[in-house]
Amino acid sequence: MRLTIANKNYSSWSLRPWLLMQMLGLPFEERLLPFASAVDGPAYAGQTPNGRVPCLEDGELIVWDSLAIVEYIAELAPQAWPAERAARAWARSACAEMHAGFGHIRGVCTMNCGLRVKVRDWTPALLAEWARMDALWCEGLRRFGGPFLAGSAFTAVDAFFAPVALRVQSYTPALSPAAQAYAQHLLALPPLQAWYQAALLEPWRDPPHEAEAQAGGEWLQDLRVPSTPSRLQP
Repeated sequence: MRLTIANKNYSSWSLRPWLLMQMLGLPFEERLLPFASAVDGPAYAGQTPNGRVPCLEDGELIVWDSLAIVEYIAELAPQAWPAERAARAWARSACAEMHAGFGHIRGVCTMNCGLRVKVRDWTPALLAEWARMDALWCEGLRRFGGPFLAGSAFTAVDAFFAPVALRVQSYTPALSPAAQAYAQHLLALPPLQAWYQAALLEPWRDPPHEAEAQAGGEWLQDLRVPSTPSRLQP
């Protein structure tokens, strides 16, 4: 199998199937196409069916969109979802909510792994979404016993919230002790650490993503390797 992804520093959508496949031990080839290679129109026109990432190829079969890829992975490795029906139903619901919602977190606390940011404006809408995130995590941990959201094993629902753990690291929202501990548990996973370290070493900068992070607040730290004009997107 081959998984096409974008910059590890920015692409939360790419991280989800990548991390799930790593945690399940599924062999795959990684193809990273930086956002800086984008041209007018869909960023990956001609590279993926919908002009976006991630995209999984398994022989002649092509699956796109992170949620569809996760469901395909579960056909190959059923342990991608919890074995118990109630936990599985909850995990699928939480994944769908993450996939379709949390627009204020996405817009203000954009994924930029190498940054530490002081948020400029904790609006009521942004605070409400972080409160919902906290409540959702605590519900899963309480109902299914932890340390992962749907029980003792890492499953797709944890992969879906891994990019949020990176945002917790960057923006330090106020979270309950249980939610904070869960984020730290994800951040300590060796594959997620490998993704994070690779993100810091990426030389590319994508102006739209950089502008989003600038709009979000004051940059306290930029831990990424320095970029040069030749590495910037025109």
